[in-house]
Amino acid sequence: MSPTPAPPFLRPFSAGTDTPRVRWLNPPSGGDTGLLPVIGALLLVWTVFGVLNPAFLSAENLVSLTLQSAPTGVIALGVVLVLMVGQIDLSVGAVSGIAAAVVVVTTVLLEWPLLAGLLLALAVGVVTGLGYGLLTTRLGLPGFVLTLAGLLVLTGIQLRVLGPRGSVNLPFESGLVRFAQQGFLPEPVAWGAAATAVAVVTGLRVAERIRRARAGLPRMGTLGLVLRTVGLAALLAAVVGYLGTARGIGYPVVLFVALVVLADVLLRRTRWGRSVRAVGGDRASALLVGVAVRRVTISCFVAGSTLAALGGVLAAGRLAAANQGTGGAETYLFAIAAAVIGGTSLFGGRGSAWSALLGVLVLTSISNGLTLLNLDTATRYIVTGLVLALALTADTLLRGRPAGPVP
Repeated sequence: MSPTPAPPFLRPFSAGTDTPRVRWLNPPSGGDTGLLPVIGALLLVWTVFGVLNPAFLSAENLVSLTLQSAPTGVIALGVVLVLMVGQIDLSVGAVSGIAAAVVVVTTVLLEWPLLAGLLLALAVGVVTGLGYGLLTTRLGLPGFVLTLAGLLVLTGIQLRVLGPRGSVNLPFESGLVRFAQQGFLPEPVAWGAAATAVAVVTGLRVAERIRRARAGLPRMGTLGLVLRTVGLAALLAAVVGYLGTARGIGYPVVLFVALVVLADVLLRRTRWGRSVRAVGGDRASALLVGVAVRRVTISCFVAGSTLAALGGVLAAGRLAAANQGTGGAETYLFAIAAAVIGGTSLFGGRGSAWSALLGVLVLTSISNGLTLLNLDTATRYIVTGLVLALALTADTLLRGRPAGPVP
């Protein structure tokens, strides 16, 4: 009788084996290769719309585009974290809507300090995510149905919070409105931040190169290090210089990028990040090697809902209002679409914090470009849906999990 083969997660590593079950033990560098197609798609979109309407690539339009991207991008970042553990949250739009309603009602109608309203709005996100995480991990409820139910409940609560008014406006002198609409980095600060970013990234790469050299591992060559540093410096200089010819870089954009960088560091450089990839890659194997699956899943739900609440607060500041349509279907659909288009897998275990930034830029660019071409909302939905379908098809093929025909 031939011996029974060992389970995949107990088999020894081999040079030619890289299965999803063990890949998390030696993760790739943040999913960089997965971002290249998205970067190419973004450049293609910008090229096409720039040719069709030169106003698309004007500095003023790109400043507006980045400001439009920030609230949805923050929500999409939370979606990325939830997707990476193999779950999904359909209520992120409703969470953002109720957070917007809370911060506006408390500061305008109840006359609370802005900080108190912000903390209460974020607390709504924390409690919502904690509830999802506990119900999913303790009772085994499917996240898809659970968050769909949460969407309905939170939408009802949002209507209750807004009351018969249906819409509450923020005064333009509000600190939130000034931050979201009128706040831009001074030019010297923007250049200083760009230089600091180049210095920090280069320093980390040099430290990584030294560490790998001491361990006798393959490392980046000097030429590659120099080219990457020069490329990053040129990119940041182009962004700061070109946007600086208009209004510059808005505070919400700075906050969004800072959150992306923080999430990227946590996912790639910490034990928690490796655990997230492990749970999304293969939950059973993660349990066997000692990963705290429940805690990791709960933490991702909490982070996802909290970021959704923050996105809703930014949206309220940008629109200077909260109404019954805030955080509607378009919000959560665009946030999930941005995460998937950016390269985050719907199957879990693969993705990057930068997926949220690139994905939302692609979607916002399409919406902005079609608006400049005077095309209607129906066309925008059709094009966005086709782009999402292409991204989902690519994700399924890359994972090697085609659904196959239905018998």
